[in-house]
Amino acid sequence: MIKKALATAAALVVLPVASQAQTLQYPGFYIGAIGGLNWLLNNSFNTTVNTPFGNGNFTANGSYNTGWAVGGMAGYDFVGPRVEVEGMYRDNYGSLSAGGITGTLGVHATQVSVMANLLYDFNAGGTIVPYIGAGAGVAFLNAYALNGTSNSTQFAYQAMLGVGYNIDPMFRINLEGRYYGTTSPTYSIGGPGFLLSGTPSNNNISLLASLQVRFGAPAMAPPPPAPPAVAATSFMVFFDWDRSNLSQQALNTIRQAAGAFKTKGNARITATGHTDTSGPEAYNMALSLRRANAVKDALVREGVPAAAIAVIGRGEQNLLVQTGDGVREPQNRRVEIVIQ
Repeated sequence: MIKKALATAAALVVLPVASQAQTLQYPGFYIGAIGGLNWLLNNSFNTTVNTPFGNGNFTANGSYNTGWAVGGMAGYDFVGPRVEVEGMYRDNYGSLSAGGITGTLGVHATQVSVMANLLYDFNAGGTIVPYIGAGAGVAFLNAYALNGTSNSTQFAYQAMLGVGYNIDPMFRINLEGRYYGTTSPTYSIGGPGFLLSGTPSNNNISLLASLQVRFGAPAMAPPPPAPPAVAATSFMVFFDWDRSNLSQQALNTIRQAAGAFKTKGNARITATGHTDTSGPEAYNMALSLRRANAVKDALVREGVPAAAIAVIGRGEQNLLVQTGDGVREPQNRRVEIVIQ
């Protein structure tokens, strides 16, 4: 029991080390889908209103509801550093107040970005993988208000902080927080006889989840073929009643067993001693072991290495001829020599 407990404790100590040695990331390409919530941060900016009745300069305030974001990426994992190209779409509704005009006014902001990202995984190859990253690219912005629309193309940049979970070498999920912004666009929105223009800031915070599929894992090697079965060769040596000395016939049999061992090359021998049912059980167990050791000593004299021989005593167990208790049966007084 103590040996089993120590073996179990050793296995528990070694298990985490063995688990860490098995990597869950390999160099290679990956693709993925990403989506989540997007918060377009409120902004204040100077705006100019042009109408047939005059012009005015005001401070405008934009506020925005929680929106959403969705996109995809394709990248290459160097197991630590990662590089990827990402496309994202962001969508937010809001409201605007400027020069006494207040309300939702049909405010709607959409953003399409194409980014090049550089990321770094900590604990790459493990199950839990924290990571950081940054990216830069181009953004195509659309602003809707007062039944009008305005477009702008701007430089975009972002920073990411997240944690990944390697399900296996092929699939990974991530949860990350992200800051995304662009240079300030200039919008001119309005209809006939009315034009509102301004340059608001564009800053976003996103909470995103993604699923990635990777193609760098090596193909699983087929299991090795089962080793061919090695046929066991056996010999049997018999003894007189209550004796462990070897007859001439027994010595000839042992000589044949030693020759068979030598022809097999790298082999093992098991010498298993038995008795009949006469005599006390404890005595017979000791007698069977003496018989097995006598055979071992004779094999060693025939050139078999002692380290290649295992000795076992069975006493009255495994009778060759089934008898009742106290029966002197010659076939049961034996040592079985098995060569494998």
